[in-house]
Amino acid sequence: MFYYPFTNPTLYSESASADKSQRPWWAIAMSSTGLIFAGSIFLVSVPVFVEAPLVRHAPWLSLLLTLGWLWSSVSLLNSPRFWIWGDLLLGFSGSWLAGSIYWGWFRWEPLWHLPVECLALPLPLWCISRHRLLIGSWFAVGSLLGTVITDVYFYVVDLIPQWRQLMRVEEELAMPIFQMAIAKVQTPWGGTCAVILGGLLLLAGLLPLWINRSKNGVSLHRWAFSGAVLSTILVDSLFWFAALAA
Repeated sequence: MFYYPFTNPTLYSESASADKSQRPWWAIAMSSTGLIFAGSIFLVSVPVFVEAPLVRHAPWLSLLLTLGWLWSSVSLLNSPRFWIWGDLLLGFSGSWLAGSIYWGWFRWEPLWHLPVECLALPLPLWCISRHRLLIGSWFAVGSLLGTVITDVYFYVVDLIPQWRQLMRVEEELAMPIFQMAIAKVQTPWGGTCAVILGGLLLLAGLLPLWINRSKNGVSLHRWAFSGAVLSTILVDSLFWFAALAA
């Protein structure tokens, strides 16, 4: 039997007896909330910088690694000390699975991106409706929201043709395609859409933390959701600067 999800749902909230506004930043960072927030950011970055290169060369290996993530998640969920990481890792496992399937076999067609990324969505939605495994479930929802907003940007700025081309050419032939995409991004329309959609992501990421601060308890799942959403801005910004420097 899992230690947390089926025995004591109240463990999602920390005690609010101490005035957190008086705590130094390093104490907050080392608390459960800070660690969950940092862990969410890390787990959103892993598929971008680790899974994407892996799945290009070894898609079946990437897909099989999902079983390893699931096994690790179940093991941690049975631990009274580390159950929150098992919860978070379970949400990550669904994102890894969907990413392996899409980038391994469907990356040439952008229209399939969101449908494939949503393959694991029913599970976190069911868990949320049952008030179970909230940390991982809200992490998965936040990660998917970041993906949706990013894809919307590709559609409204008309970067889909460049997406298709980049997935089909050799790396040494990709630079002209990159330059064409950057030219579209640097137009007034591209910049306006980036500001608007980036603002939506920022609002979606900060609002749960503001709600969390106004309540008596600390809901770890809100920090997981916010970390997943806000890390999308970080990752997209890194790709933007890398593209400009190329």
